[in-house]
Amino acid sequence: MAQRGISILKGIEAQTVIDLLNKAYCDEWLAYYQYFSEARVIKGLMKDAVVAELNLHGADELRHATLISNRIIQLGGTPILHPSQWLTHSNCGYDAPTNFDVRAILEQAVKGEQCAISTYSSLAEQLRDKDIVTYDLVSQILADEVEHEEDLQSLFDDIDDFIAQFKA
Repeated sequence: MAQRGISILKGIEAQTVIDLLNKAYCDEWLAYYQYFSEARVIKGLMKDAVVAELNLHGADELRHATLISNRIIQLGGTPILHPSQWLTHSNCGYDAPTNFDVRAILEQAVKGEQCAISTYSSLAEQLRDKDIVTYDLVSQILADEVEHEEDLQSLFDDIDDFIAQFKA
């Protein structure tokens, strides 16, 4: 553990940051699995475009988990090691897909991204001026989550527009 790296924390304990990051770490693994599962079961209009987006976002969630685990280790902690703890420690939880229609999957994915945006916004507020390294990491991830929400909502809107053209 790098002592100088921990000494830059101001007004927050390393263990507090580790605990917050472990919750986000669990969220990222669950989000990765959510996207993985959704991309396998999805059906309907523009399915291939949505699958491509889900796979891309899933890869980002896995990258986020890696970044977060690296920061946890830098702070002297251990990332949560057992998948059974992901649900009990996450902020956003996991909603197994039950309706495989492309629009339902997109709605569920947007909801997940909105939870992630709320989580990372809260983390940024808690870490601002206290842990600049983790704050920067959280800000980068937050930007990705905002982009994910926009991408998914745009796909949803495109599908709705396409359907509306044929109903008119």
